[in-house]
Amino acid sequence: MTHDPAGGLVRPASTLLLLRDDPAFEVLMVERHHQIDFASGALVFPGGKSHPGDHDEAWRDHALGWREHGGEQAGLRIAAIRELFEEAGLLLARRADGGPLEVEPAPLELRKSVDRGETPFLEVVRAAGAQLDLSALSVFARWITPPVTPKRFDTWFYVAHAPEGQLAVCDGRETVDACWYSPGAALSAAKRGARKLVFPTRMNLQRLAQAASAAAAIDQAQARPLVTVQPEIHDGPDGRRLVLPESAGYGSVSEPFIPGM
Repeated sequence: MTHDPAGGLVRPASTLLLLRDDPAFEVLMVERHHQIDFASGALVFPGGKSHPGDHDEAWRDHALGWREHGGEQAGLRIAAIRELFEEAGLLLARRADGGPLEVEPAPLELRKSVDRGETPFLEVVRAAGAQLDLSALSVFARWITPPVTPKRFDTWFYVAHAPEGQLAVCDGRETVDACWYSPGAALSAAKRGARKLVFPTRMNLQRLAQAASAAAAIDQAQARPLVTVQPEIHDGPDGRRLVLPESAGYGSVSEPFIPGM
């Protein structure tokens, strides 16, 4: 957690864009519960705040890629995988020998117990005889919410192939639906008013839509220089506008600022 003199505490967070190509190029999205205070009812990528347990040194023996990514980056990747497990029931991991992991669907109560902090995620992974696959994640983007927002996050977006043979199921608490969307279909649904998308999700769906497949999206992410995105709020004659610097890599973006979106 960092402190920005201009806008208070900024909490570290992780989000995972999980991709598949069967039956088409799609990304996993979850619908936020309508009674959640932030982004209620919105389609988002699985993710959330980083927890102290995500940075436990004991993960060294239970996470492939720990040494390569190390320190803060390893913990952020573990947070992304944990949030995916809590919200969608998927475990992005491999067997201890590095082979593909075959796991039964995780009981919903176990996922809720991890979410409540009662069961350490490390215990779940250890009991499954698994190792989290940190190297399966590639950095897609990094966004820091502007000081004007009541809660601020330094969010790392990662992209990865979906594990084979696992079924995504929502948790019923933070999320009420888990569904696969082509990036274009999700954007079209939001434009029609059938779905709600918050600004960072919409921008990253547009970036994702530039690829034609999961492999292409990951290749593009790995080749793209990382530019930290810090949206700006500009006051003008037509009211407040949300602006992204051209250097952020999302093109020319200036649109009305709608709090909560």
